[in-house]
Amino acid sequence: MSGHSKWANIKHKKGRADAVRGKTFSKIAKEMTVAARLGGGDPSGNITLRMLIGKAKAVNMPNDNIDRAIKKGTGELEGGALEELMYEAYAPGGVGVIVEALTDNKNRAASEIRNVFTKNGANMAQQGAVSRSFQRKGQIYIDAAGIDEDALMNIVLEAGAEDLSRDGDQYEVLTAFGDYAAVADALEAAGIEPSSSELTMLPDLPMQITDPDQARKLMKLVELLEELDDVQNVYGAFEIDDAILAEMDEPL
Repeated sequence: MSGHSKWANIKHKKGRADAVRGKTFSKIAKEMTVAARLGGGDPSGNITLRMLIGKAKAVNMPNDNIDRAIKKGTGELEGGALEELMYEAYAPGGVGVIVEALTDNKNRAASEIRNVFTKNGANMAQQGAVSRSFQRKGQIYIDAAGIDEDALMNIVLEAGAEDLSRDGDQYEVLTAFGDYAAVADALEAAGIEPSSSELTMLPDLPMQITDPDQARKLMKLVELLEELDDVQNVYGAFEIDDAILAEMDEPL
């Protein structure tokens, strides 16, 4: 599955840095509220909620915040009225970008997202124009240290995973959207704790970015979008060359 891993790793590595931002708790809490509203407040029967609780604990989100977000979703507390929105655009060079938002003010979210697109050379696209070239997948990263690859492969493939690959010091497991819960449960039963586990959107044919200037523009666009309060996830149909990524450690 060429291209999936690099874009995922951009987000995965950025996610570690994002953990220091004050907005991280708010974004996770919104997702928990929606997950609890759709699938109930019991994480044992709601794989999405269980995933988000793990994500929250990984960034040291207080238990009170977690409980409050879940209760908003189940209706025990007020404030759970959030609308899920998706925006699509073409970034400089024709690169497809998808933005997922959760908001209590659709007009505000649309205005802020459109403003970031406009100021950074991206053009809004019609619904489906970009997303039709993405697939919803389960994506799980596991630290490779101490994990036997053959044993891990048996566990995840028997549970329904599509692919297992080595990516640096980690294994990447990809699943179909509907098989994610079974694979996550199989790993938990085997006592294997992922470093990252989520439902995501992966591009079918990511564009190869070899120009450093274009790479910086794309990553700046992603970062600015992710800084918006209403934005939950940003997905891009591009790969950045490893050598260029290695030079992009300084702030954008």
